[in-house]
Amino acid sequence: MVAVNLALHGIGRPARQLDPGEDERWVTVEQFEQVLEAVAERDDVHLTFDDGNESDVEIALPRLVDHGLTAEFFPLAGRLGQRGYLDRDGLRALTRAGMEIGSHGWEPRDWRRLDDRQASRELTEAPKLLGDLCGHPVRRYSLPFGAYDRRVLTRLRQAGATRVYTSGGGAASRDGWLQARTELHHDLDGESLDGVLAAGRRRGSWAGRLFGRS
Repeated sequence: MVAVNLALHGIGRPARQLDPGEDERWVTVEQFEQVLEAVAERDDVHLTFDDGNESDVEIALPRLVDHGLTAEFFPLAGRLGQRGYLDRDGLRALTRAGMEIGSHGWEPRDWRRLDDRQASRELTEAPKLLGDLCGHPVRRYSLPFGAYDRRVLTRLRQAGATRVYTSGGGAASRDGWLQARTELHHDLDGESLDGVLAAGRRRGSWAGRLFGRS
């Protein structure tokens, strides 16, 4: 069985200054509602949110609840409480609503370039903090920038990861440890969304890119 994992970041008007290029992964409220309408009746589409933006709680959460949907959120642990990002109460609100919490690390860093001390902070300390706040272990990860290699995957296994999300596009095996995702961008429209969701009807080609940058 295959599924389509969609990766969202910010929704609506940003409440903070965006990093260079980040605006390309920011969608409008109308675009997000279009996504919800398209996936509401499908059990082969999984929604994920990276970075832990404030819009996760302010915009995404109530609309997910209204549509009877759940999603998986991957905050940056080091940015909790900063302007424009989730605070600890927001994280707990996601958990109370039945949303899953995973880790996107401490800061947006390329995990292929971490030394051992940095890897401990990104892959161990970050999920521990998130787990302490939401009340259960955090063992799923979203790769910053979708970047990984054999060393990153080895470190993630050693850290106890039960699932790892990349952003290479295409469909993924529902039981796979490494999960392909498709990022939704600011130019999303009905035609491009239909094309992305059509991948759920066929197996993607992501496995051939297993150890490349996604």
